[in-house]
Amino acid sequence: MLFDFERDFAGSLRCIPMIARQKLDIVGIKLSLRQWSRFTREERGQLADLPCETVPEQAAYRALVAHLIATRSDEPLRQLATRGLEAWRDANHMPDTVRTQAQADGIAPPTPAQWAALQPLQRFALVKLARSKHENENFVPAMREFGLLHQHAGVLHDAGAHTRLPN
Repeated sequence: MLFDFERDFAGSLRCIPMIARQKLDIVGIKLSLRQWSRFTREERGQLADLPCETVPEQAAYRALVAHLIATRSDEPLRQLATRGLEAWRDANHMPDTVRTQAQADGIAPPTPAQWAALQPLQRFALVKLARSKHENENFVPAMREFGLLHQHAGVLHDAGAHTRLPN
């Protein structure tokens, strides 16, 4: 599954799509774009498509990624620091990073009800985009795609605020 906001850069699987990033975070592996690019197109598709919810699925996913890194990359497997990476799992509490990014972009953050209604992958994407130093330009498009903003005639509408979009 690819989100519309990532289709231009992840549709070819040259970049790591959110669905694969979420799974990598779940199994605690930090994968570089260089390592990802060494995998075949089929292997990248497999990492996007494989289930990673149960403990056995997570173990199998982790083992596959470790195997691919060992056989395709000249870089070692790196563990992901887990502190704060699980914030997307809590549907009842939106992380401050999401609120801060929304405010920086001049839009209202999701309401508690909106946050709770998001799918886990959507929450993951917003947290990841809010934390990223180089990808947060996709934060507003993601908010729009998830139904948290609406665009009409060049004006971005959110929960009571209006921001003019550039022409």
